[in-house]
Amino acid sequence: MIYLDSNATTQIDPAVLEAMLPFLRDYFANPSAGYSGGRTARSAVQRAREQLAALIGADADEIVFTSGGTESINAVHASVRSLWPDKPDLVMTGTEHTAVVESARRWKDQGGNVLCAPVHPNGRVDLDALRQLVQPGKTALVSIMWANNETGVIAPMREIVEIAHTAGALVHSDAVQAVGKIHLAVHAVPVDFLSLSGHKFHAPKGVGALYISHRARFAPLLVGGGQERERRSGTENVPGIVGLGTAAELARQHLDDGTKARLHAMRDRFEHLVHAAEPGMRVHGGPEHRLHNTSSFCLPEIDAAGMLLLLDKAGIACSAGSACHSAALHPSPVLEAMGVNARDAARSLRVSFHRFNTKPEAETAAHAVIEAAQKMRAMQGDGGLVTAH
Repeated sequence: MIYLDSNATTQIDPAVLEAMLPFLRDYFANPSAGYSGGRTARSAVQRAREQLAALIGADADEIVFTSGGTESINAVHASVRSLWPDKPDLVMTGTEHTAVVESARRWKDQGGNVLCAPVHPNGRVDLDALRQLVQPGKTALVSIMWANNETGVIAPMREIVEIAHTAGALVHSDAVQAVGKIHLAVHAVPVDFLSLSGHKFHAPKGVGALYISHRARFAPLLVGGGQERERRSGTENVPGIVGLGTAAELARQHLDDGTKARLHAMRDRFEHLVHAAEPGMRVHGGPEHRLHNTSSFCLPEIDAAGMLLLLDKAGIACSAGSACHSAALHPSPVLEAMGVNARDAARSLRVSFHRFNTKPEAETAAHAVIEAAQKMRAMQGDGGLVTAH
């Protein structure tokens, strides 16, 4: 199988697995324990905290370990809603991940207002419209993702932060897709909260983190034993945290070693080959401000569901958009917010590369997409069922 669905999840880097094994096998003590085994585990957690902080340009004590992006997002929204009840407004966009969308629904159910800033056809937020929505004394939180999970579109976070802070609002960014792929410096682009998840950059599933700026007050979502300086209770997932820290250190190295340029060239080669054979191909998000590993595209008149079946048979793993929506019958809300009509949204595929992919794999995948599209077109021409076995 050629795995091209890394925005859904990534394989664990072998070095990450090696770093985790001793804490699964030998150093299993509770990090809150006072004896030597506990101190060893606690020291490992602190080292991982420092590794992750270095990746995003934070201080180590601004990092809170969580179970992943979804928990981190929910924790921020719940905290801000409880601490600033006199500011009812949450501002987001129509291209947010479902964790933000559903958390925003809870915000509204609790008596708050949810305002949705429009995005341009390239997927980036309309800053003028955002400026009108963010109101002093009313807006508590602006929650906008740093890089989109479906299209790879990178948000203008510096401008977003400036607009929000000028109005006295806090800023949260779902950076699950951005961390480990692009340079982030949370003190230079001063978001107040940032969510991330390890399994998007070659750490295991079930571990992530929340960055909480020194400037921001925070009320914990999970209470109990007071772990993580009383910001997230629960015994720490030490092996997962060690893996997350190791993955962060590796990602930091790969940001500057040519890996990004290699993946960019691989992605562009894939798109060039498919477009040459399928001139009607349309890439969502445009050439600029897009993650180097992500290609979301539409092949007109070719149903994505049928394509996925044929590509799976050909040994290509990709998706029709967000993994969280892959079983849904409705088209992508992200693409619809960008002005893509429902028919073309239902004909869109997402290919997302990772650093273990190779150029021959990208070329093989492109040829598989071309062949599957031709087969789909022939089936449609023959009156066959495109969602066949």
